[in-house]
Amino acid sequence: MMYKKVPLPFLLIVVLIAAHSSTYSQKKNASFQLNIRKTHLPIVIDGKGDDLAWQDTDVAKDFYMVLPMDTGMANETSEIRMTYDDDNLYLLATFYHSKKADYFVESLRRDFSFGKNDNFLLFMDPFNNQTTGFSFGANAYGAQWDGTMYDGGKVDLNWDSKWISETTRDEEKWVFEMAVPFKSIRYEAGVSEWGINFSRLDLKSSEKSSWTPIPRQFPTASLAYTGTLVWDTPPPKPKLNFSVIPYVLGEISRNTANAEDADYKAKVGGDFKFSLTPSLNLDATVNPDFSQVEVDRQVTNLDRFELFFPERRQFFLENADLFANFGYETIRPFFSRRIGLGVPIQAGLRISGNLNKKWRIGLMDMQTASVDETGLPSQNFGVVSLQRKMFSRSSLGLLLVNKQSTRYIEENDSIYARYNRNLGVEYNLASSDNLWNGKAFLLKSFAPDKENSGITQAAHLEYKSRKWNWRLQEEWVSEDYSAEVGYVPRNGYVNISSFAGHLFFPKSGKIVSHGPKLNTSYFFNEKFVRTDNTSFLQYLIEFRNRSSLEFFVSDDYVELLNPFDPTRLGIASLAAGTKHQWNAFGWEYASKPQSLFTYIFQGRVGGYYADGRLTSLSSELGYRFQPYVSLSANLNYNYIDLPAPWNTNEFWLIGSEVDITFTNKLFFANLFQYNEQTRNFNLNSRLQWRYAPASDLFLVYTNNQMIDPFMPKDWSLTLKFTYWFNK
Repeated sequence: MMYKKVPLPFLLIVVLIAAHSSTYSQKKNASFQLNIRKTHLPIVIDGKGDDLAWQDTDVAKDFYMVLPMDTGMANETSEIRMTYDDDNLYLLATFYHSKKADYFVESLRRDFSFGKNDNFLLFMDPFNNQTTGFSFGANAYGAQWDGTMYDGGKVDLNWDSKWISETTRDEEKWVFEMAVPFKSIRYEAGVSEWGINFSRLDLKSSEKSSWTPIPRQFPTASLAYTGTLVWDTPPPKPKLNFSVIPYVLGEISRNTANAEDADYKAKVGGDFKFSLTPSLNLDATVNPDFSQVEVDRQVTNLDRFELFFPERRQFFLENADLFANFGYETIRPFFSRRIGLGVPIQAGLRISGNLNKKWRIGLMDMQTASVDETGLPSQNFGVVSLQRKMFSRSSLGLLLVNKQSTRYIEENDSIYARYNRNLGVEYNLASSDNLWNGKAFLLKSFAPDKENSGITQAAHLEYKSRKWNWRLQEEWVSEDYSAEVGYVPRNGYVNISSFAGHLFFPKSGKIVSHGPKLNTSYFFNEKFVRTDNTSFLQYLIEFRNRSSLEFFVSDDYVELLNPFDPTRLGIASLAAGTKHQWNAFGWEYASKPQSLFTYIFQGRVGGYYADGRLTSLSSELGYRFQPYVSLSANLNYNYIDLPAPWNTNEFWLIGSEVDITFTNKLFFANLFQYNEQTRNFNLNSRLQWRYAPASDLFLVYTNNQMIDPFMPKDWSLTLKFTYWFNK
């Protein structure tokens, strides 16, 4: 078996050696401690911080600079105070600034873009596992930010919870005050020390700072670098907590392909949340609706394989790391967008969270309806994920994915499989100092036929310091591996890829860092014969004002495994087995985020298939009337010059978005997209009123049109009402 040629043993040995040598050391910032004491005095959340309760609190100050350089103390002064009572955790943050200028904020929309706002973020690790936790914060105009933390430093912003906050501003400082109910978060009873850190971004001075020192190559969300919140007595014992979130909606729609008259419908459903334990949550959904979810951003597709579009439905996104992060971006045994694809979801259930400090669990079960017109049977999707913490921050995971047709009709055996299953094991390496990370996994698929019962395996090791960043990765996906509930666009290959980069740091001047990065990726068939490869050399420049510039030169080689139309316009296809090679040059410049007018320019000029030429130019333009209006436009132009029968082709992709935040509770967004490659026009308008915490009223209009002939393809207008009942 040619699989033996893949250097898996070497990578696994290196990963395990790195794990054992670097994951036992003590937590880096254990000496940074903030004492929190209980108060019996009232606190009014008004962003002023003048309540008597704040006078008897310790202060976290003397922040460290993270960006542009991590070699000293922050220039801007920050002060954090915390206290609590029987019901809430309170925080007061005061941020002084030495430069007199307007605050920089993108909008008042919740879960704002971190790098485009003056903001403050709190990171909490209640289980002290340096892997999971919660994040809360706001920008200088009071737009809230909240999410769950996973993978030791990533934040899932799709999680919403009930909490309140207010901000105030003057010429010298801005103040943030918040109260988070204990029932809105998960923690272990009786624990008197939590991991904690505070992050501030001040765009006026182009400075990002942190209470604890953090190397600049890591995000301030890195739980490996948190300090300690020391409680005078453990926080209140978690109580019974459940929520019911019903919705009702009315919709009018029309699809000209099926009917001339409009269709009217009403729908009722909802979600249910129940805390099984202080750290384990049960979520259930009945007759779910996702009409208010953002539509996909269209792209120009010149790739030979299926494109990936991210999941946007909230039920699948909360604690998604337990289910969707297994494998790699192009080897996913579970991809939730496979569920409910053109088929109604009847009900779903999910159990996820921490069993204790060492164990996490995720269980999901979704049931879809049958489709009589196509003979598609009703299907059940079950996922089991189990994760065990290893050493200080690494983990060992197990995943089982099962797609099972119910009420199966034997006559459809050649169209719809009775079942498809995936079983896998994965080891994730994360060193205590964050310098080393890696992964190794093995997956096996099971199906009624041998043609879809195969194996995939992959591993990588990465090192990331301030100056050096390198990675080595290998993958093997057998031809008979199948993941019907996953995303695996390519089968029957072995891939070996790597990159290595180095940064230089000038002591003065407008440039904060610059350096080269070499990337290579080689694909082979299972007989280890090369089929394609790409290599490109980048040069990266980062400026002190947070703008950036990149250049690259690339070399590509492709032996087509299947016929392929290089324009994807349906003109003709290049034959399988034909070989193609080309070189290209490209660039990208991103402006500083402090400007009201921001832009990104990208370009690529060079060769293409069949000795042709491809020129691709893109731009992202933005302008804001802060803090209420944000305008953006995306333009992509492609010029393809090929021999007959393709000849010369050019097409545009145009997108524009208007985001209006009347207040931090009333939002309007309008997205327009035109894709000349697919000749499709799309419009999506969404009005959202958050009339109560985590409770919304949506009015959504969507329209899809084909340009030739110019007539509506389908449109809909939906009014949806949700309310969060919490106990």
